[in-house]
Amino acid sequence: MISLERRLVIEDLLHAYVHCIDEDRLEEWPGFFAAACEYRIVPRENADQDLPIPLMSCDSQGMLSDRVTAHRRANIFGPHFYRHLVSSILLTEQADGLIAARSNYVVFRTWADVVQYGATEVFSTGAYHDRIVFEDGRAKFRQRLVIVDTCRIDSLLVTPL
Repeated sequence: MISLERRLVIEDLLHAYVHCIDEDRLEEWPGFFAAACEYRIVPRENADQDLPIPLMSCDSQGMLSDRVTAHRRANIFGPHFYRHLVSSILLTEQADGLIAARSNYVVFRTWADVVQYGATEVFSTGAYHDRIVFEDGRAKFRQRLVIVDTCRIDSLLVTPL
């Protein structure tokens, strides 16, 4: 059974993660992951059929940092910001010492460009399937699998989900 203290630490991790993204503090985003980690965004259709093809895949904290650098310096996209809503969390202790966490999410995107300024739309819905490890008393993602229901992405998938 997962202790109340650990449950609260994990809930804080999930909420701090989405606040980091929503507040555009992306340089802090890789710090939510263990050094050996995996971050994948997979369409639900592929996940349901156990197909390995993701929309995005990063397999280390360094790759996550590279993604942030590309976001800031290389990618071209319209100015926007996200707002995440995350459901309650289902936790399961795993035999390997990791904790599995499942939650649902909705991401709203609000445009900040001249043409669409202030227009808000549902950008993505789906589920987080996480494997969490404790390092030095802190919870971190060993694996974050983002299963997107909305697999039709109308623009560059540039900001982490």
